[in-house]
Amino acid sequence: MKRISRRNFLKAAGVGAAALGLAACGSSSSSTGSSTTSSAAASATPAEDVTIKVAAIETAYGSEMWQKVTEAFTAQTGIKVELTTDKNLEDVIGPSMQGGDYPDVIHLATGREAALTEQFIKGNLIADITDVLSMTVPGESKKVSEKIAGGFTDTSLTNPYGDGKTYLAPMFYSPCGLFYNAGFLKEKGWDVPTTWDEMWELGDKAAAEGTYLFTYPTTGYFDAFFYALMYAAGGPDFFNKATHYEEGIWDTAEAQTCFDIVTKLASYTNPITPAQANDQDFTQNQQLVLDNKALFMPNGTWIVGEMGEAPRADGFEWGMTALPAVKAGGDQYSYTWFEQAWIPAGAEHLDAAKQFVAYLYSDEACKLFAESGAIQPVLGIADDLDGDNKMFYSIYDNGAKAAMGNFASFTAIPGVEVRTVFFDPVNSLVSGSTTEQQWIDGIKSASDQMRANIIE
Repeated sequence: MKRISRRNFLKAAGVGAAALGLAACGSSSSSTGSSTTSSAAASATPAEDVTIKVAAIETAYGSEMWQKVTEAFTAQTGIKVELTTDKNLEDVIGPSMQGGDYPDVIHLATGREAALTEQFIKGNLIADITDVLSMTVPGESKKVSEKIAGGFTDTSLTNPYGDGKTYLAPMFYSPCGLFYNAGFLKEKGWDVPTTWDEMWELGDKAAAEGTYLFTYPTTGYFDAFFYALMYAAGGPDFFNKATHYEEGIWDTAEAQTCFDIVTKLASYTNPITPAQANDQDFTQNQQLVLDNKALFMPNGTWIVGEMGEAPRADGFEWGMTALPAVKAGGDQYSYTWFEQAWIPAGAEHLDAAKQFVAYLYSDEACKLFAESGAIQPVLGIADDLDGDNKMFYSIYDNGAKAAMGNFASFTAIPGVEVRTVFFDPVNSLVSGSTTEQQWIDGIKSASDQMRANIIE
């Protein structure tokens, strides 16, 4: 295995006051005790006496599904699993990793406030798992590449270095879009906007009746929103250039369209939003939609489970729509957000870890995950869904186009992260403490640094 020094870990993971934080897009962030369990039930004599350590973030999907999957993996392969789950996973695994003790598999998505996965990417401290795609799924006859849906291993989220190799495994995909109370819109006789002009018209109607057009859980949720908006404004070509910080890209008409829409949307946002847009209070912003105090919020399919016990207005009914088109007849986009699992380069049991990653795409594992609402990006899985999930995952069948990908990785730059540069300033746009031009100037300045340090 590749040993990682304490110094390299500290540099990569940014351990310190700002390094190990809470969730950004899509993860519940309330504190909870971690769960560490061992799976040892095997149906046959293990082929090798090995125990792998698996660490998984506990999100709205819960932790029980991971217990079931690890037990099923042990029964299938004989490889035992020591499982750790926690809502604040970075806090739990960070100290042991500082001492050189790494989990063999980590399920922790990019886009979180602590940016632990991003720091490991920037430090080149994640194992190459390209060969996993050609492995046969344990207990099945198909290869992993034959199970995963098209496009999911061709993005910068899984292939961050642009070298044609896969380092992060796609997990739990979720169409993202604007979520709303469909019952409230029906009651008012308001149509779901298909263009931004229609969105502004609806915002004015809602304001006249005491409801704001928009809110957001935290600024981290603007990643999926902004990616879909870039696709809608300029298509895949503009998106690819923008996410690779091409010189002059932020001076284009397409970029200005994106900036103008976000800035105008800030003026239609419930003003209490920024004060609650943090990892402790974000559900209060989500509650604004359930209480009809805001019409739309950017979110993902996990929102149903996350707010499952929350009070709501009479007649509440979940609705989801893609981002409006920039102009009439234009394309509407829904960003497909997905989580990632990866193997640290310092993992002790690399081969067994790869078997576990391959098993995550088995029919058995997919079924166990789906029971908790976590949908793996495998072919044909949507056919078995019903209820809200059937509606959510059919968004691409109803005319919306799928947007995938994210900003290209760059080597560590002190004080510069994608979220802090592109998305966090939205709070200040809403409060009025930052102007649109100040936001744009910050993006241009940071993009110059990002471009100079991009990981090729």
